[in-house]
Amino acid sequence: MVQAQSRFDDRLPAYLRLRDELASRIAASEWSAEEPLPSDNALARDHGLSVGTVRKAVQQLVDEGLLERRQGTGTFLRKPAFDATLFRFFQAREANSEASIPTSRLISRVRTTAPDHVAQALGTGDVIRIERLRYLSEQPFLSEELYIPYARFAGFETLPDSEVGPLLYPVYLDRYGVFVNRAEDEVRFGAADGVTAKRLGLEQGDPVAVIERTAFTVAGEPIEWRIARGRADSFRYRSRIG
Repeated sequence: MVQAQSRFDDRLPAYLRLRDELASRIAASEWSAEEPLPSDNALARDHGLSVGTVRKAVQQLVDEGLLERRQGTGTFLRKPAFDATLFRFFQAREANSEASIPTSRLISRVRTTAPDHVAQALGTGDVIRIERLRYLSEQPFLSEELYIPYARFAGFETLPDSEVGPLLYPVYLDRYGVFVNRAEDEVRFGAADGVTAKRLGLEQGDPVAVIERTAFTVAGEPIEWRIARGRADSFRYRSRIG
């Protein structure tokens, strides 16, 4: 069998070269979310490496959060729970204090020209703007405005609502081959404008928590910018140190 040819730095140890190759193939959307990567034995055979070297390369990607091992089924792309990290700032619990999964309602999706700060963050002004509300116990608690590059997500604005669902990142991956690998959140407080106040059942000028997020692909490409505004009376922050 012809061994796979590496285009990566030959000065690196073999496991790091394989790590870089696999990361590049992940960035190119070679595998879907529910499609296992080749087994360690198959990768070892195809690259002329020992199984131990392959396992070290794969473990590197597991440690970096790109992959996850599933007992008995194989190695898969890891889908970080970004919505869970967003909801950690709010009391996402029912009246009986049990944790609850928020629901969503799409308000609008339209191709438009991005505001300057969004265009700068995404590297393009040709975007799709998405507006939606998140609910808990049928009460709105988070108003979101999102922007995604039209060049990467053409047609998203016309998808039936039933095909979008409450979680967007799985849709990005399954329909457009875009794997969101990491996100950066910035949290501050502000005052509710008229639109936010109406959506969240507040008075204009009431305090709201504001979370700005930029999401990135494996290759470091900014792929989504969003701003979420939530009721300040349900905001919380918890940090564990040590």
